[in-house]
Amino acid sequence: MTVNWRAAIVYTHRWLGIGGCLLFVLWFVSGVIMMYARMPSLSGEERLARASRLDLSTARVEPAQATAAAGFAASAIRLGMLGTRPVYRLNAGRAWALVYADTGDALSALTAEQALTVARAFAPGQTKTITEIAYLTDSDQWTLSSAIRPLMPLRRFSLGDAAGTELYVSDRTAEPVMKTTRRARVWGYLGAVLHWLYFTPLRRHTDVWAHAIIWLSIAGSVMCLSGLVWGLWRISPSARFRLKRESSHSPYAGMMRWHHYAGLVFGLTTFTWIFSGLMSMTPWDWSPGNAPTRPQREAVTGGPLRTAEFTLDRIRRGLAVFTAAGIMPKELAVSQFQGEPFLLAFTPAADRGASVWSNTDLPAFLEAPAVRRRYVSLKAPERGMVTGFNRDTLMAVAQTAVPGARTVESTWLDAYDAYYYDRSGDLSLPVLRTRYDDANATWLYFDPSQGAVVQKEERRSRLERWLYHGLHSLDFPFLYYRRPLWDIVLMLLSIGGIVSSVTTLAPAWHRLRRHGRRLFRLR
Repeated sequence: MTVNWRAAIVYTHRWLGIGGCLLFVLWFVSGVIMMYARMPSLSGEERLARASRLDLSTARVEPAQATAAAGFAASAIRLGMLGTRPVYRLNAGRAWALVYADTGDALSALTAEQALTVARAFAPGQTKTITEIAYLTDSDQWTLSSAIRPLMPLRRFSLGDAAGTELYVSDRTAEPVMKTTRRARVWGYLGAVLHWLYFTPLRRHTDVWAHAIIWLSIAGSVMCLSGLVWGLWRISPSARFRLKRESSHSPYAGMMRWHHYAGLVFGLTTFTWIFSGLMSMTPWDWSPGNAPTRPQREAVTGGPLRTAEFTLDRIRRGLAVFTAAGIMPKELAVSQFQGEPFLLAFTPAADRGASVWSNTDLPAFLEAPAVRRRYVSLKAPERGMVTGFNRDTLMAVAQTAVPGARTVESTWLDAYDAYYYDRSGDLSLPVLRTRYDDANATWLYFDPSQGAVVQKEERRSRLERWLYHGLHSLDFPFLYYRRPLWDIVLMLLSIGGIVSSVTTLAPAWHRLRRHGRRLFRLR
C-alpha cells in the first residue's frame, strides 16, 4: 500500500492545529506574562523579618530528644519561636514536625486560635481585620507545589487589607508558608497557571497532569514540524501562484496566508519552545536532575546529622557568640561539616551583619537571599564566628565525593559558568567546580560559604540544561545578562508565535462548522 505522505502531513498539521490553536495562543500570551510575573510566594526574607526574636531561656529539651519525639531522623533542624515558646522545627524529606523546646511535646495540629495568633504576629497592623476563610486538607490554586503540599493541612487567612492579602499557616510547623495578594493572584493566574495548565483539579493529580503536559507537548511538536515541512513545500520563491489576478508566493489567501508566512518565519522557534517545554517535564525520567545525591552531600557533611552532638548547652554557647557580636537571631539552624557540628544564625537579610541559611532542598519560604553567612563551631565556640569553610579542606573532600571516580579537574569559579548561574546574583561565589571521570561524567559545585555541595551536573543533565532552559528561556550567556536585549528578542519571537496561532482561529472555526453541518445532514 502506497502512503500519500503529502496528505498525511497536511491532515496531521491541520487537525492538530485545529485542536491546539487556542492552547498555543494561551501558551504564548502567558509566556510573555511570565517574563515579569511568577506564582505568588512568601520569601524567606519576609518570613524572617516578621518572626519573633529567639529566646531560649525556657528551653529544656535536647535536639536528640526532639528528634525522638518527631518520630523520624531529621536531616534539618531549626530553632525558632511559636508565640513566647521556643520550638524545634524538624524536616526529613517530606516529613515535618514541630516539637516544643520547653516541654518536648510534639505538635499534632494547631487550634484555630493558635493559627490566628500566628497570623496576627505576621501582620500586626491587621490584627482586628484578620479572619480565617478556609481550612485546607488539600491544596488550592496557590499551594500546589511539592514543597508546600507536605505541610498540609493549611489555614488560610484574609488580612482584610487594601491589597487583598491572604496568608497560609501550616498546621505542621505553625508558621506562615505562603502569601498572596489580589494583584499577585491575577498575574499568577494569567501567567503561570495558564502556561503550566496549573488548574487545581488537574494539578492535584500529579501523574495525570504530568502526562497531559507531556503528550500535549509531543502533539504540539509534531504539529509544528509538519507545518514547517508543508509550509516550505508550498512556498513559491518565484511567486507562481495567482490570487485575485495578483502573483503570490503562497497559495493561501486571507488569514491563512498570514499563517503561512508567520509559520515559516517563527515556526522553528515555536517548535523549540514546545519541545523544550516537553523537556522541562523530564519525560520518562531521562534526566537525573541537578540535586546532589545523598552520598555526595554526606561526603561533605561527614555523614547523617549527628543530633547527639548538638546539645542545648552547646547551642546556648554558640548563641552567646552571635549576641556578643551584636547579632540577635530570629532562628538558629544546625549544620555539619566533616562531622563537626556548627550553628547558623537566622536573621532578616535587611539587618546589618545578618546571616541567613539557604538550602535548595527546602521550600521558598525557608530561603532568603544570601547576604552573609555566619557559623559558630559547637565543638570550639571560642574560635568565634566564621564566614565559611576552609578551601583546602573542601578541595580534599572533593577528591572523594564521587566514590570510585578520579578527579579530572578542580577549578575555583569567581564568576558563573553556563550551568551554575543566576541572573539575580543570589547564588554564592566563589565555588569549587570539580569534574570526575565516572560513567556519568559528573561535575560537582562546592560552596565554601555553606560547606556543602550545592549542585550536581551529569552528562544528561547538562544536555537537558540546553534542551530545556537554553531553548525555552533563551538563557544563553551572550544574551541572558543583556537586558533589555533579552526582553526584546523574547517579545518579538512571542509576538510572531501569537500571530501564527491567532491567524488559525477563524479558519479553524469555519472548518469545524462546515464539518459539523455535513455530519448533521448525514444524520
